Amino acid sequence: MFPDGFIVEERIGCQIEASSKKRVLEELGQRLAGEIPALTQDMVFDSLLQRERLGSTGLGRGIALPHARMPQVTNAIGAFIQLRQGADFDAVDGQPVDLAFAMLVPEEATEVHLQLLAKLAAMFSDAGFCDKLRQAETSEGVFELIRLRDGASTGQ
Repeated sequence: MFPDGFIVEERIGCQIEASSKKRVLEELGQRLAGEIPALTQDMVFDSLLQRERLGSTGLGRGIALPHARMPQVTNAIGAFIQLRQGADFDAVDGQPVDLAFAMLVPEEATEVHLQLLAKLAAMFSDAGFCDKLRQAETSEGVFELIRLRDGASTGQ
């Protein structure tokens, strides 16, 4: 199960217009930065972009999981956007990304960070779940899908 407050409806966007990887990261950065007073959108964007330079977080099948460690972060937080049209993200399969879940974790996080990434990767490897995310029309709808999927994966 995701930690309390890891993903909330206010950090979810539907039908977002973002035609490039940078715009996707800016959109996600805006949602994440609003959560932590010590962060700005530019700081989050720079951290996510720096991680992308190590290798694309575009997993394929239209999914990206950008993430970064930041000293200002005390608890892992996530943000999700569904794009109106796919954006080039240098994904491993060369396909455009239309679902992106970003995560910020504390700088010293190791095991928690890896467990959350693994959980997200497993969740987004479910093609049926991803189809439902693509069809959702509101942030509330997306949040409910994630909440239900998260509860189902823990047997609740």
